Amino acid sequence: MTDEYPSWIITALITLLAFLLRVWNVGFPNNLVFDETYYPKDAWTMLHQGYEGSWPDAATANADIVRGVTNTWTPDAEFVVHPPAGKWLIAVGEQLFGFNSFGWRFASVVFGSLLVLVTIRLARRLSRSTMVGAIAGILLTLDGLAFVMSRIGLLDIFQAFFLMAGVCAVAADRDWFRHRLADHLRTIGKPHLDAEFGPALGWRPWRLVAGIMFGLACGTKWNSVFVLATMGIVSVVWDWSARRLAGSGRKAWWSFLRDGVPAFGYLVIVAVLTYLATWAKWLATYPRIVFGTSWAGPNPDPGLSKVVGTPLAALWDYHRQMYDFHTGSYMMTQTHTYAANPSGWLINQRPLGVDAVNDIKPGQQGCEAVGDTCLRVISATGTPVLWWFAAVGLVAAVIWWVFARDWRFTLPIVAMMSTWIPWFRYDDRPLFFFYAICIIPFTVTILAIWLGRILGPAKATSRRRIGAMVVGTVMVLVAANFAFIYPILTDGLITRKAWLARMWFRSWI
Repeated sequence: MTDEYPSWIITALITLLAFLLRVWNVGFPNNLVFDETYYPKDAWTMLHQGYEGSWPDAATANADIVRGVTNTWTPDAEFVVHPPAGKWLIAVGEQLFGFNSFGWRFASVVFGSLLVLVTIRLARRLSRSTMVGAIAGILLTLDGLAFVMSRIGLLDIFQAFFLMAGVCAVAADRDWFRHRLADHLRTIGKPHLDAEFGPALGWRPWRLVAGIMFGLACGTKWNSVFVLATMGIVSVVWDWSARRLAGSGRKAWWSFLRDGVPAFGYLVIVAVLTYLATWAKWLATYPRIVFGTSWAGPNPDPGLSKVVGTPLAALWDYHRQMYDFHTGSYMMTQTHTYAANPSGWLINQRPLGVDAVNDIKPGQQGCEAVGDTCLRVISATGTPVLWWFAAVGLVAAVIWWVFARDWRFTLPIVAMMSTWIPWFRYDDRPLFFFYAICIIPFTVTILAIWLGRILGPAKATSRRRIGAMVVGTVMVLVAANFAFIYPILTDGLITRKAWLARMWFRSWI
């Protein structure tokens, strides 16, 4: 890759643009919006006592926090249903800037910007084109859902980053492994392996990185495990394919054992250890955690406690309780205004209302409406034009992948499906569109690869000019659409009529 240095300059510039867009006025509104009522408060008590403490009722506690009263939590442990990695990242921002809206959102801004960075690098690696990587980064920068999730204190933006970083590491490992095979052939002076298995190549640095990233993703939200599983399969299949192409013949089949077992160690074992490390503070604090008022706490099995120790046994029972919460009858009986079935996620069918102040009268808060009222809203909506282009690109990619066997689409398609399809198992309970933040980096990558193909070779030909016009039109439409919906992504003051102009379908209201 001869343009590696310039490509990193382009990557840095686009990432900086994403950061500046996301950090601007991120502290507004200064109240806790949507599920910020959980995670920033959890993070604050984790900073002070190592585990999630309880608060007074949400309305009282949230109002106090806005007024700067941040010490009304109690040492009584709160029952929480997600692992701690993402909350520790939120806590870093709170430690740096205080328990205020900027502090609890700062980490989201950083990781939302880094999500753009790793998307650029994945698209570039798969396409071998800096231009395609730049297109992917710009498109993700201008996506409404990625933008909103990078500006609120929820866990999903951290999960999306770690998943994308893990998939990037799997892609890097593919190239690393094939380069080592090529080096081996040059060393022995042969064009192929002569039906031999080839070098074992036990040291796989990028697989180690992937295992750590997937462990952190699981340490943020459990459903990351599906991507870990599918990426492990893809990675081992790629090892077998590389050895077969290098001339191993039938001995390439041994790759599923000789490369597969170490891969399990690098990906699964490392991910498990990393996941446990995210609970290190909880395990160390367990002997002094206060249980009883809001939650009775875990009930460690005495026999298991003798084998692994009481903290680990307690953590195991805690996980059982969390799993029961997620999969039990309680969740199946719940309803929510913004519930969105995963069947509609790819077309942005039901965006999420994150925050709203309705019916602002003329003369209030700067409202200058005539014969109308004003409002402020934050809608976690994808940039519609981008999501629709990406959905078409995904369908085309699946067809091309199946019939043309284009390896470049393997990673984003399989990873995207792993973050989407498992949700259908749980569509009997409220699910939300913002979970699709883990989908859009992969579909944007697929769309960017297609746009690169439309653009064609870098030659001054009529085809290139036509391709540039098509790609330029797509980029302008996405940018214009993002600018149009910007007020409803940022709690901007608009009239109700202006808001309705952005609600193109009844399901968006």
